[in-house]
Amino acid sequence: MRDGPGKTAIKQKALKVLQQRKMYEGQRDQLQQQSWNMEQAGMMQDNLKNTMTTVDAMKTTTKELRKQYGKINIDKIEQLQDEMADLMDMGNDIQESISRSYDVPEEVDEAELDAELEALGEDVELEGIGDSSGVPAFMMEDAPPQFVDEPPAQNKVKEAAG
Repeated sequence: MRDGPGKTAIKQKALKVLQQRKMYEGQRDQLQQQSWNMEQAGMMQDNLKNTMTTVDAMKTTTKELRKQYGKINIDKIEQLQDEMADLMDMGNDIQESISRSYDVPEEVDEAELDAELEALGEDVELEGIGDSSGVPAFMMEDAPPQFVDEPPAQNKVKEAAG
């Protein structure tokens, strides 16, 4: 365009539009900032509510734990633990006493035991042991044990433990 009054009028109009645009952009930025500030305030308020709920839950839990722990006597628990340890030791002593071996050498050869068991099995087959009565000899009572108070009836079959 050529210089002149038309060009000046268009320039002035363009300047007014640019000023208006700047003003609208400034207002938009202000509104966005206000909106962001309000969102932040709302988030802070929600966080505060959550914090208060957590603190209330902690107070209630602490109160209940104090009430429950007030019923517990640590000395009694320790005494029970000691008694239990003593009973466990006593049980282990009993088990050790029951399970000790009599004149059995510490080092037993498994192959020798297997061979002896096989030989006994062959002897049983050859002699027909146990075929007559159906009751193995070790189950028949010969003489009453020394620790029994009452003598057993004669020719009774021993009852299996259990």
